[in-house]
Amino acid sequence: MRWLLVDNSNTRTKFAVGEPCGLGEWRGVLATADLSIATLAALLGGMVFEAAVIASVVPHKARVLREYLEPRVPVHLLDFRSPLGMGIDYPEPGQIGADRLANAVGVLARHGVPAVVIDLGTAVTFDIVSAAPAYCGGVIAPGLGAMTRYLAQATALLPEIVLEEPASAIGKSTIHAMQVGAVLGYRGLVREILARICAELGGRPKIIATGGDAELITHGIPEIDAVDPDLTLAGIRQVALAVFPP
Repeated sequence: MRWLLVDNSNTRTKFAVGEPCGLGEWRGVLATADLSIATLAALLGGMVFEAAVIASVVPHKARVLREYLEPRVPVHLLDFRSPLGMGIDYPEPGQIGADRLANAVGVLARHGVPAVVIDLGTAVTFDIVSAAPAYCGGVIAPGLGAMTRYLAQATALLPEIVLEEPASAIGKSTIHAMQVGAVLGYRGLVREILARICAELGGRPKIIATGGDAELITHGIPEIDAVDPDLTLAGIRQVALAVFPP
């Protein structure tokens, strides 16, 4: 059994093949704005898989994915009703993003619980899985890319910048100053939120980071136990194992 795993996020849609023994080596990526029947056919037309699991936070693009895939294979759209292997301690589980549920499943399978997953992508999300195990809530903040784009769009003189490690904490140019605010500022955000989460939990959970900006922002944050770039896809694969067993 081979499953197509789809992480349909706001900025990029990531694809992988899952197998009973783990994630396959193949990866595919499309800009979510460019996702269409034609681009899917170009990317996936020659591939072989028996079922697909989609974690989507972009409903109109999830419809495109299903339109392309469902004539070919069975498709499961991941949500709180999926077999997650954990409980949900959350008043309105339908409000939890599919990507956040996939991260919770992935951290349980790959790192153990209790755990906090920090996903540094279009948004910065923190998701907490208790020792029960159960998904028990989280935090949402604007992502770095969204913040820097907003500054460029909302001001007359600030440019869009490339996010990279600043040379010092005192900016010597506008771009340097913006990099300091973004990179060091988000490290401060991560550390403060983690401190408050750990205080409320009353213990030290495993802290795992993922997402496109994880390597940059988590550098120098000793609280982070690991960076796992495949965490979301790994969680989607765990759901595929339960929905479409080999």
